[in-house]
Amino acid sequence: MEPRKSPVQARSAASVDAILEATIQVLLQVGKERLTTTKVADRAGVSVGTLYQYFPNKSALLQAVLRRHLTEITEAVELVCTEQQGATPRQMATALITAFLQAKMKDARKSVAFYSVSSHVDGAKILRQMRARADRAIIRMLETACEPLMADPQLVAGLVQGAMTGVSQRLLESNTPADQFETLRDELIFLVCAYIDACAARPSTQDASA
Repeated sequence: MEPRKSPVQARSAASVDAILEATIQVLLQVGKERLTTTKVADRAGVSVGTLYQYFPNKSALLQAVLRRHLTEITEAVELVCTEQQGATPRQMATALITAFLQAKMKDARKSVAFYSVSSHVDGAKILRQMRARADRAIIRMLETACEPLMADPQLVAGLVQGAMTGVSQRLLESNTPADQFETLRDELIFLVCAYIDACAARPSTQDASA
């Protein structure tokens, strides 16, 4: 399922971008079962031969668009974590949750479609890779907090990511995700901030053993 080669020239990169965008459009229009490389090539305005230079089959196409989608969300998380370094834990949580959900829900139809193909293109492996990247970014951010947390940053990062993932899945499974976005975002921020407040008030391991 891996791409055959990476584009090295601007024109090649433009062709790959067009192919990936066309893959998303065809996926949304006809679904994963009826998506074919021929339909994608026609939509992208390239020959099937050109498509095969980069993607050997349908699965490789779907894996590539899923990876690009998850990479965009992960990069949004990494960016906000860098921007929030040195802030309070509450400010960090609020900014992180807002950025994550905005990236995830920017185009709900696409996100739902990617859920449908994930299990067919080793999506779990890609998701693990992206979660590991996000974990590292969140941990680095938490370690700079101007108010100390009496909990392991790695544990906090994992719990926060789990909460964000659960709420985003709830939104995507809803018939009207746009109507529920602000409410669930605000409730998630409240939940995570309450957890962070509890972490800040918790006695440290050294204090507890004294």
